[in-house]
Amino acid sequence: MESVDSALLAQRAAALAFYSPYNFLRKVVPTEPQQELFGAGRAARFGTGSANEVVFTHEAGQLLYAALPWDSDFFATPTYRLFTGLFAEKCPPADRVAAVRSFQRQLAATGAYYCFSEVPCEDTMLLQTLTASGWRLVETRLLYYRDNLLAFGQPRYPVRLARPEEAAHMAQISAAARNEYDRFHADPWFGAARADAFLARYASAAVQGYCDAVLVPNEPGLPLDSFLAISDLPADSAALGVDLSRVVLTAVGPENRGWHVRLVSETVHRARERGAQAVLMTTQATNRAVVRTSEKLGFQLGGSSHVLACHGNLTATT
Repeated sequence: MESVDSALLAQRAAALAFYSPYNFLRKVVPTEPQQELFGAGRAARFGTGSANEVVFTHEAGQLLYAALPWDSDFFATPTYRLFTGLFAEKCPPADRVAAVRSFQRQLAATGAYYCFSEVPCEDTMLLQTLTASGWRLVETRLLYYRDNLLAFGQPRYPVRLARPEEAAHMAQISAAARNEYDRFHADPWFGAARADAFLARYASAAVQGYCDAVLVPNEPGLPLDSFLAISDLPADSAALGVDLSRVVLTAVGPENRGWHVRLVSETVHRARERGAQAVLMTTQATNRAVVRTSEKLGFQLGGSSHVLACHGNLTATT
């Protein structure tokens, strides 16, 4: 099994610090454990831990990627996530492109595949390398956070936890509230039907225990046409010594207009009551409604990232 080149890793350490999903929470989450858990430290562990994490070595550098068994099964296609690339600072762009294309040929050697990567906007080297290699941009994400939860003074709204028997209904709400700019709907490889089905499955699983809480409106006489799923990030919170919560999926149908801001507000109240230090929320740069909600509720912009993807087979990939 290939191992990570320590010299290349050292040259990429500064950029890898931005791979932490909490790199902007420096007031509450120290930088050093973030780098160890999510940046250079995580890169160094590729090829030594999970059998699904693999190091692809080329004469120009290394690409670190992971196989995704659940996604592969759902989409009936081998699916991978590229974590990052390790190249020397002076490696010519053409050589980096050659490495990525060689990586794609390896994935295609056994047939069709799909591979994506979420790259922080600070990693311009990898972004330029992937786009020059033919990867397509499918989503630009904005990363918002709200800290200082004790100062949160928004009104309360009537909400409750979604019940397991409502999982199918949550799936219907999610599929109907289509966002043409999320990663699945914006990428033509999935197609609208598969994208809808995936998000419906995610919403259903969220209610059945995949997420820590799913909030829904609890107003008398109001039809149930929205939800907000929350992860309390237990593993990350324990490793970092800081309690956090993240909004992972929301959907608001026409019969619950205006409830997005209310559900997010109640998410912040819930986090404060749990003693959390921050709430995180990700949206697309195109989602002006969520941007307005974030600003109204005192969230701050922490960073931005880009999701890129490629797919192919032995004959289609060059």
